[in-house]
Amino acid sequence: MRRFPGDACSALPIPMLIPFLIMLREGIEAALIVGIVASYLQKSGRGGLMPAVWVGVLLATALSLFAGAGLQLLAAEFPQKQQELFEGVVGLIAVVMLTSMVFWMRKAARSIKGELQASIDRALTQSDGQAWALIGMVFLAVAREGLESVFFLLAIFQQSSGWEAPVGALAGIAVSVAVGYGLYSGGVRLDLRRFFRYTGVFILLVAAGLLAGVLRKLHEGGVWNQLQGVVVDMSESLPMDSPLGAVLSGLLGYQAAPVVGEVIVYLVFLAVTLFFFFRPVAQAPAPGRAAVR
Repeated sequence: MRRFPGDACSALPIPMLIPFLIMLREGIEAALIVGIVASYLQKSGRGGLMPAVWVGVLLATALSLFAGAGLQLLAAEFPQKQQELFEGVVGLIAVVMLTSMVFWMRKAARSIKGELQASIDRALTQSDGQAWALIGMVFLAVAREGLESVFFLLAIFQQSSGWEAPVGALAGIAVSVAVGYGLYSGGVRLDLRRFFRYTGVFILLVAAGLLAGVLRKLHEGGVWNQLQGVVVDMSESLPMDSPLGAVLSGLLGYQAAPVVGEVIVYLVFLAVTLFFFFRPVAQAPAPGRAAVR
C-alpha cells in the first residue's frame, strides 16, 4: 500500500474498492448484531427496550468518531520522522484488528445469534437497570466494529491521497446500512457464510499489504534497518503507476521494488493466516435452551 498517483488511478475503482469492501463488511457485521438484538427483543415482547439499543449504537458511533479525530490530530503534531513511526504503529494495530475480526467472525458466525440472545437474557435478568444493561451490551458489540474501522481507515488514509478512499468508505457504510435493514426486514437474502468467507480472504490480502507497509514506515522512521536489499526491480516492466500495477498494488500490496523484509513479512503472514483460515472449524456446542427460546 502506498500513495496512489491521481492520474494513474483516476479511472480505476481500486482506491475506493478497498475501503468500500472493508466498511461494507464491518457495517454488515454491526448491522447483523443490531438486527439480531432488535429481532429478539421484538419476538420476546421487549420491544419497548429498543430505544436503549439505539442509544448504545449512537454512543459506540460517537466513541469511534472521537477516537479517529483524536488520533488524526495527534498525528498532525508529530515531526516527520515521528509521524512515520506513528503511521507504522497505526498500521500495525489495523493489521491486528482486521485479522482478529476475520477469525472472530469465522468462529462465531454459526453461534452468534444464540450467543447474543443469551447475552440479552443475562442483561435483562434483573428488573432494575435493564435499559442500562442493554445499552452497555450493544455499545460494546458495536464499538468493537467501530474501532476496528477507525484504525483501518487511518492506515488507508495515511497511505493514499485524494477523495476516493473516504468516498469508498462512506459508500460501504451506506450500502451496509441498506443491506442490514434488508436482512432485518426479510427483504434481502444473503449467504452470510459465503460473504464472510470471501471477504475474509480479501481482508487478509489487504492486511498483508498493510503489514509490509508497516515495515516500510518503521524503516523510514529509523526503527528498522535490516533486510533492505531489493529483491526484484520491476519499475520498468510493471510500474506502480500503470493500470495493472495500480490494481495489484491496491488488491495485493504490490511493490515495484520490494525489499527482502517486506517480501518475508508479506509471505509469512499470508501463509500462516490462510492456513488457519481454511482449516476446518471445530463444531461449537449448541447453545442452551434458555439462549434460543
